[in-house]
Amino acid sequence: MIFKSDSAKGDLNGFLDAGSHIQGELHFDDTFRVDGKVTGRVVSKGDLVVGERGEITGEIEVGRVFVSGKVEGKIRTTRRTELTAGGRILADIETPSLVIEDGGFFKGRCIMAPAAAHAEAPRESVRAMVTPMPIPKEG
Repeated sequence: MIFKSDSAKGDLNGFLDAGSHIQGELHFDDTFRVDGKVTGRVVSKGDLVVGERGEITGEIEVGRVFVSGKVEGKIRTTRRTELTAGGRILADIETPSLVIEDGGFFKGRCIMAPAAAHAEAPRESVRAMVTPMPIPKEG
């Protein structure tokens, strides 16, 4: 996978290298790369890159996420979730676009909704967009 940011800046706000561990809440503006371990919550409207040696356990709420490492917990993106070959996601995902390359591993649930619904609707109402229909009785 070749990561290309479509943001005007494309600036890398931070990098967590292998051998480093953050516990708590991480906020960033444009792009952040994780090759170490994060336990907690990651929040941004930008792009999160989880490198091959990166591990995140907790909640992710970002614009886009690219996973080549391992993520456990919950993922919510407003634009795209991408799992590369060799990457592992053991999480529930809410996203308007999900891409899984051959060789990527995903275990969890996925809820897909249009990007506009994710950006404007609260978390609970995204699930409420599907209305169950009554089954007509035969006879």
